[in-house]
Amino acid sequence: MSQKINIALVGLGFGAEFIPIYQKHPHANLYAICQRTQSKLDAIGDQYGIEVRYNNYDELLQDPNVDAVHINSPIPNHAEQTLKALRAGKHVACTVPMATSVADCLEIVKAVRETGKQYMMMETVVYAREFLFVKELYEKGELGKIQFLKASHQQDMEGWPDYWPGLPPMHYATHCVGPVAGLLKLEAEYVSCFGSGSISEELASIHQSPFAVESAHIKFKNSDLSANVYRSLFDTARQYRESFEVYGSKRSFEWPLMEGEDPVIHTAKKPEQQIPERVKTPDYAHYLPEEIREFTGRGVYNLDEEKHLSYEQGGGHGGSHPHLAHEFISALIQNRAPFPNAVQSANWTSVGILAHTSALKGGAIVQIPDFNAV
Repeated sequence: MSQKINIALVGLGFGAEFIPIYQKHPHANLYAICQRTQSKLDAIGDQYGIEVRYNNYDELLQDPNVDAVHINSPIPNHAEQTLKALRAGKHVACTVPMATSVADCLEIVKAVRETGKQYMMMETVVYAREFLFVKELYEKGELGKIQFLKASHQQDMEGWPDYWPGLPPMHYATHCVGPVAGLLKLEAEYVSCFGSGSISEELASIHQSPFAVESAHIKFKNSDLSANVYRSLFDTARQYRESFEVYGSKRSFEWPLMEGEDPVIHTAKKPEQQIPERVKTPDYAHYLPEEIREFTGRGVYNLDEEKHLSYEQGGGHGGSHPHLAHEFISALIQNRAPFPNAVQSANWTSVGILAHTSALKGGAIVQIPDFNAV
């Protein structure tokens, strides 16, 4: 493979956020785009000067010039499109979640092993500046022994299209599972989850999921640690929040309650009133090639009205987009597994799916499959 990876971007809603990043990355060539709607395909192709365009995904996969696909299609299509690409000899990056069933997660891990191709779930939170800040503190030993992890993802999805209405909260849980598992590279072993409250009967009937909120405890394998994560999507008053909190023996990190506030560091053994302090989370653009550093601080578009709603609600996803693209490209250039790899992605995704299973069973403990044994 050449030192420039030919990327095909699939799905041009949220996916269009990545076009200029790949175009400016020194080791990427945004070779092709794929979108079912021809008018949108041509409009974006013309805007960014992309000549190779497909409105048929299967035809794209037959193109021998495509090294890798970055999938940004609707959630129900993720597993099918991922498996097709891997079996067509393409590397895969896919927006979250990996799949909507544990069986499909298992099948993707198996396909990665059989084809020798790489897979990366593009989980924004584990490349957000807040996560990178906490990771840096941990690696420097400033947090001490990690004692507990906590995360939440609360979002009002009313008015979102297609498959979103009535979706069980934990079926889209990687934004809160990813950071609590990813910080120490832990593997979730089992989960117990409770549902709380109820959404409207009209919404609940779509997926037979009544819960307004689902809260889960995750036990990690070969570790004394557990984590608590909670999710809400409908009929729960809350500003958008993707929070991540870590409690250590020396210092702890807590997410702000409201968007725009600074996070809090608690330092042990200080006088009580001096324990907490607000801190500015630094940017980590210096981790990236100079050509794409600008994208940690802004969206790829110049006009605010062009930003995808998920980007706008998510506060820019913590500047994660160029980090995600860079990790995927770097892994392919270096012939290594990206982070998160297929096994990690399957574990994180399955935690949410099986947490909902647990909630339907009143909090019963549900084991997570051992994806390393596939």
